Amino acid sequence: MASPRSTEQTRYSFVVASNRLPVDRVVDEDGNEGWRHSPGGLVTALEPVMRANDGAWVGWVGQPEVEVEPFDNEGIHIVPVPLSDADVEEYYEGFSNDTLWPLYHDVIEHPSYHRDWWNAYKRVNERFAAQIAEIVEQDGIVWVQDYQLQLVPALLRERRPDLTIGFFNHIPFPPVGIYAQLPWRAQILDGLLGADVIGFQRHDDASDFLRAVRHIKGYTTKGQTIDVPVDDPAAPRSRKGITVRHVEARHFPISIDAAGFEEIAHRPEVQERAREIRASLGNPKTVLLGVDRLDYTKGIRHRIKAFGELVEDGRIAVEDATLVQVASPSRERVDTYAALRDEIELTVGRINGDLGVIGHQPIAYLHHGYPREEMVALYLAADIMLVTALRDGMNLVAKEYVAARFDNDGVLILSEFAGAADELKQAVIVNPHDIGALKDSIQRAIEMPRRERSTRMRALRKRVRDNDVARWSRSFLEALDRHAPRNAQIDPSAVDPKDQHREAQTDNMSIFDQDAQTARAAEDTREARDA
Repeated sequence: MASPRSTEQTRYSFVVASNRLPVDRVVDEDGNEGWRHSPGGLVTALEPVMRANDGAWVGWVGQPEVEVEPFDNEGIHIVPVPLSDADVEEYYEGFSNDTLWPLYHDVIEHPSYHRDWWNAYKRVNERFAAQIAEIVEQDGIVWVQDYQLQLVPALLRERRPDLTIGFFNHIPFPPVGIYAQLPWRAQILDGLLGADVIGFQRHDDASDFLRAVRHIKGYTTKGQTIDVPVDDPAAPRSRKGITVRHVEARHFPISIDAAGFEEIAHRPEVQERAREIRASLGNPKTVLLGVDRLDYTKGIRHRIKAFGELVEDGRIAVEDATLVQVASPSRERVDTYAALRDEIELTVGRINGDLGVIGHQPIAYLHHGYPREEMVALYLAADIMLVTALRDGMNLVAKEYVAARFDNDGVLILSEFAGAADELKQAVIVNPHDIGALKDSIQRAIEMPRRERSTRMRALRKRVRDNDVARWSRSFLEALDRHAPRNAQIDPSAVDPKDQHREAQTDNMSIFDQDAQTARAAEDTREARDA
C-alpha cells in the first residue's frame, strides 16, 4: 500500500535510479489511483538491500504529464521523476529506442540521429542527476541502471564528488567500429566514466567498452581498470605522471528469481493450466514456444520462417507440432516496430493459410502479455523453447524456462548471440541467421531422446539456481562497496537468495511485459490528448 512522504526532504544512503520505477500506476473504474508492485527481477534482487540500507528508488512513473510526490510502497521509498509528452517522444521513444537501441544491437535496424533527440536525452539525464543529488546522503552510494541514463554518472559526480556511483548496462555494448558511428560517442563515454564501477552482461561487452575508451578517449586501461584523468592533486598518479581516478569495467551476468519461478511451477493449478493449454492446441506431439517483446532484435521472423519451412518441406507433419508465439506489445508508436508487427502477422497468416488444416493451425500467435502464472504454465506446456535473438544482452526468458522445468524435461534452443549462451552451454546453441541450421536444430530437439533432454536440463537448472538474481546483485554491490569510503559501505550480504522466494500475486506480469505496459500507458495518454 502506498503512503505519502513528509514534505521535508529526506536523504538516503543508497539510491537506485532507472528509467522506470519499480511500481506501476493503476487507476480503477472509479478513478482512484493506486500503485502495483512490479515483478521484475531487478526489483526482486534489490528489495532486501534497499530495506537493509534505507534505500530509495528514483525513476519515471511510466506515463507522461503525470507528477507525483515521493511516497513509500511496500517498504521502498519511491521518488518519481516526471516526463512530458515531448520527453517521452524525444528522449525515450527517440534517442533511447530509435538511436541507442538499434546502435547497441549491432545496427540490425538503422539508428536515427537527431540533434533534438540528443538534447532531450541530455535534458532528462540532467533532471535525473539533479533529483538524485538532492536526496542522497553525504558519501552515499548510487546505482544507475541501463542505457537511458548513461549521462547520469558524470552529471552526478560533477554535483556530488563525495558519492560512490555504479552503472549497469542491461543491453549489449557494441564493437567500437559500430559505436563510433554515434555523433555523441565521446559524450556518452564521458557520462559512463563518471561511475566507479560499470557493469555489462557479457565479457565481450565489457571488452568492447574498454576498446572504445582507448580508441575514442585515448585513456589507458589495464585489465578491467580505466585510468580517467582528473584535476585532483590528491588522486593517484598514472605511469604517465597525470592524476587519475580508477574506474572498474567488467561483466556481471544478470539472472532471475529462480526459486520463485520453480515455486509457481509446482502449484497444482499451474500444472493443470499447462495441461489445458496442450489440450486447447489439440494435444500435438510437440509444442514449441517463443516468448518475446515484439522487437526486431528477438529473431521472431527467423524462427517463424524456419518452422514454416519444416512443415512445408514435410519434415514435420502439420498435425504433430504447434508453434506458440507470444509477442508482447512494445514501442508500437515507433515506425520500425509497427512495420515489424505488420510483417510478422502477415507471415503467420500466410503460413497458417497455406499449411493449416481444419482443426489445426501450425502457429498460434498471441500479441499481448500474460500474468506470470500463465507464462509458467506455457513453459511447462512447451516441449521446446525457442530463443533465437539476433542480439540480446542476456534474455531472461531462457532462464525462466529452465527454472520452471522442475521435471527436468524440455529442450532449450538458444541463440549464440544472446548473453545467456555464455552460461547455458547445455542448450542447443544456434546461429539464428542460418535458417538451414536452425531447422536442423528444431528437428534435432523434436527427436532428442528423453535421457539426453534430462541430462541437459539438469545441468541448465543447476547453473540457473547457482547463479540467480540475488547472486548477481550481490556481486555488483560487493564491487561497488570496494570503492566506497569506509564510513559509507553498504551491506551486500542483505541480498539473501532465500529472501527472493516470495509469493507471486495473480496480477503480476512476466518480466518481458514491463516495456509493453509502458508503451500502452503512453499510447493511452497520447490518444486521450489527441481526442
